Amino acid sequence: MDLDALIAELEREAETRGPAPRIVRYGTDSQQFAEFRYPVAAGTPPPVAVLLHGGFWRAPYTLTLMGALAADLAAHGWASWNVEYRRGGSGGGVPETLDDTAAAIAALIALEAPIDRSSLTVIGHSAGGQLALWAAGLPSVRHIISLAGVCDLYAAEREGIGSGAAVEFLGGTSKQRPQQYAAADPLSRLPVDARLLLVHGDADDRVPVQQSRSYQCAAGENCELLELAGVGHFELIDPRTEAWAQIRSRLVATPTSA
Repeated sequence: MDLDALIAELEREAETRGPAPRIVRYGTDSQQFAEFRYPVAAGTPPPVAVLLHGGFWRAPYTLTLMGALAADLAAHGWASWNVEYRRGGSGGGVPETLDDTAAAIAALIALEAPIDRSSLTVIGHSAGGQLALWAAGLPSVRHIISLAGVCDLYAAEREGIGSGAAVEFLGGTSKQRPQQYAAADPLSRLPVDARLLLVHGDADDRVPVQQSRSYQCAAGENCELLELAGVGHFELIDPRTEAWAQIRSRLVATPTSA
């Protein structure tokens, strides 16, 4: 299945799994908004997950990639905050995309909604994994789940991951833009207080599993790597897969399913 077909299927899954989300703006740019979903049968303030989509930080790829996961989380008692942000081709890069990540999380903390903010979880896929790990340094964030994340921007630059996506995102090479690489690279932000879970398939042909292996070695005991045999890049964001079921089961303080 090609990526466009998968995106269409995930959009249909999101539509059929629950009510439409509420759109909330966290800035004045057209890309600065989030989709807020609330579980239908939440009795007490539910836990909340921030979702950061991938797409190598490029404009054609949007938060629709994470919509099906948001709907699945709602069915299992979780609120979600599915974030859109400025990307390459839509005003993004460093520091703009990082600024949007921080602003979106701050907006969730300030949102007037009965949610449990005491154990905020951030889930990012692919390039969104980089953003999630970067967000591990924010004071409100307690748990990070990186799904096939770009964990090492310097290695991504050297290896040309995503046809040069890191160089596009950072606006140049690490020699040309050393301050930007240092500011954005997840490895450069270690150590962090948040609990870290990395999930990566060993058959991923878009972001090599070595990205997560290297990060886990550097992060130490505060970081766990769940390596899934025979799993590729997109199974991790498809709620129909066993891979996602394993990930969901690892969420901290998962409430009883509605």
